[in-house]
This record gives sequence, C-alpha cells and structure tokens, in this order.
Amino acid sequence: MTMLFEQRELKSYAEPISEGELQEESVYFFVSFVDEEMLIPTMETVVYVGRNLEADDVDQVYFQDIASFRSGVRYESACEGDDAVFNSGSQNELGHVFEYEHALDVLLACSIRRGKSMQQP
Repeated sequence: MTMLFEQRELKSYAEPISEGELQEESVYFFVSFVDEEMLIPTMETVVYVGRNLEADDVDQVYFQDIASFRSGVRYESACEGDDAVFNSGSQNELGHVFEYEHALDVLLACSIRRGKSMQQP
C-alpha cells in the first residue's frame, strides 16, 4: 500500500513553542541536530511538567520523558529509583521545543537539505 503525504509549504525558519504557549501535561518534541550542517536530527518526545518547580528557580521550565510520564511518575513524587528523566532550562531558551506539526516541518526541511547534499559532488 502506498500513502500520499499531503503537500505543505515550509517556512524558511523553525517555529518553536514560546514560553507563553506551554501547557502543563502537554506533549512536545525536542528537535536538535548533531552536526553543523543540520543533516542529522535527533528527536525526543517529552511532556511539559511545569515552571519553577524548585524553591530557588527563576524562569525555569521542566520537561519529562514521555515513557515515565505515561507510567505515572510525576516530578513531585519521583524517587531516586524511578526510571524518569527530567530536563530543565531557561524559559527563554526554547528554540529546540516544538509542537508536533512544527517538529515535522523541521524534519521535512532536514530531508530537503539531505537530498540537496546528496546531489552535490
């Protein structure tokens, strides 16, 4: 069976989520690249779990890996033995955090770059 992927217009820039758009317990995607040419992407599915979760935090946002979140682990009750991964960082540095459709756009743009790089001698 062959599937046809809907044609879409890609912008020349990525559209990461903004701090004001983050919603607790919503799924997001970390998209980054391991190379400067942006030809080798990595993508991680995460859940936004909150802001300033520690007493001394200022403008910090927290994400949790999807597997541990779906298994019921929560930041407030996580124990050392839990297999959970929490990431935190500045709410002003969200350039790698995307909603699904925008993450897909980043990956499609990567696919185009990869195709062009294969054509070059």
